[in-house]
Amino acid sequence: MITDHTHASRDALLTVRDLIRYAVSHFNQAKLFFGHGSDNAWDEAVYLVLFALHLPPDQLDPFMDARILPGERERALDLIDRRCDLRVPAAYLTKESWLQGYRFHVDERVIVPRSPMAELLMTQLSPWVIDPYEVTSVLDLCTGSGCLAIIAAHQFPDALVDATDISKEALQVADINVREHGLSERLNLHHGSLYDPLPISSRYDVIISNPPYVNSASMQALPLEYQHEPSLALAGGEDGMDLVRTIIEQAPAHLTEQGVLLIEIGHERHFFEQAFPELDPVWLDTAESSDQILLLTREQLSS
Repeated sequence: MITDHTHASRDALLTVRDLIRYAVSHFNQAKLFFGHGSDNAWDEAVYLVLFALHLPPDQLDPFMDARILPGERERALDLIDRRCDLRVPAAYLTKESWLQGYRFHVDERVIVPRSPMAELLMTQLSPWVIDPYEVTSVLDLCTGSGCLAIIAAHQFPDALVDATDISKEALQVADINVREHGLSERLNLHHGSLYDPLPISSRYDVIISNPPYVNSASMQALPLEYQHEPSLALAGGEDGMDLVRTIIEQAPAHLTEQGVLLIEIGHERHFFEQAFPELDPVWLDTAESSDQILLLTREQLSS
């Protein structure tokens, strides 16, 4: 049940700056956990306040000292209160998430887009992909909201993209995003587990996957915010590698000769190396992650 906050003193909040300061204080007091698009109270406060005021999410400075109307204040305070009281990710309150400048529809049917793999896709996987226009087929396994598949479709403009997920509910969200990005002609969604819904003869230049990889011990210790996300999209079994094993095992049959496989495994490198001692992947770093994304070539996988 949402706590009944006293609003009398909150009438003194008169500017955007006031609202953001108030939000940061309350987020810190509530000891919220951040990790669904922002990693600190300030960034999340800015995002929610600008969203409530229908202002661009990347244009704070011109509006910091702008006066707010009573209705605007109430909209912002409602979001701030719900974030503190319900402990849900901010994206579930706003029904949107931003990843590498792309906006995606989000709700409780999918995890909140946050994969660092998106940063690698924005570079068109250079230097592992020499010419992005030669990539004609991409596969995204465990697509969820479709965010990585959509970014891949934007970055590899000549590619046809397939995306699979075992969750019908997740694919409903992905379909919204595919249509909003105008990619219905190039991006096909398939319901089923991993490679199962694909034609046996299908081959891809690039296969990407952000599968469920959280090990069972870590699942038990997840912050409240993560417990609002579908466990089907997070839980990877005892060592987190349940689906990763199948992805790697079947990848050679679905990669072209020069194809590459990218998998995100979060903080599970130790478990990966225990499960696959014979593999020597390239570990790809991003601005926000290290040892969380691995790359394997078809040649490595076949041998």
